[in-house]
Amino acid sequence: MLSLNAVMFDSHYTPWKLRQFSSMFHGGGVFAYPTESVYGLGCDPWNPEAVSDLLTIKRRNPSKGLILIASSEEQLAPFVSLRRVSDWKKMRSTGNRPITWVVPVSEETPWWIKGNHTSVAVRITEFKPVVQLCNRVNSALVSTSANQGGRPACRNSVSVRQLFGNQVDMLISGGTSGVSMPSEIRDFYSNRVIRAGQ
Repeated sequence: MLSLNAVMFDSHYTPWKLRQFSSMFHGGGVFAYPTESVYGLGCDPWNPEAVSDLLTIKRRNPSKGLILIASSEEQLAPFVSLRRVSDWKKMRSTGNRPITWVVPVSEETPWWIKGNHTSVAVRITEFKPVVQLCNRVNSALVSTSANQGGRPACRNSVSVRQLFGNQVDMLISGGTSGVSMPSEIRDFYSNRVIRAGQ
């Protein structure tokens, strides 16, 4: 983890703020940011040290695996085993309703993302603040709820600061999209609901 106090900026992104974010992301930092419904903790999914720091902060068992969020198919493609155009179309067909899909994992996906699973949970988002972050670093982001030990997830930057203090390297303040519950999680091929959403 970076040895500095958490940098805080709002989600009205400027080029300077996005450069700050990119530097922190590629430097192995952990950040808190607003998603569609709750605040998430994120980092570079390809960086094992960053993921380890995030799991320590969240007090999460690595065997559980992590959710990835992205703005495009290209950003998710290295992590998933989807080959048909219709599969990607299905993933994008949820509109403004955030749905996280559990899909077969690719051979390239690192163990610190998939945990003890042969699948990985992923979501393509249209939520503009997250789209801007993904596009700036041209990468999927780790996206796990900003909470600890089963507690309710933080819904604003104040509660993030109270819970995590300076454990995160960057706190991005801003509103969620107004969805009242975390994203629904579904199995991609069976459509079985694993976690109910709004």
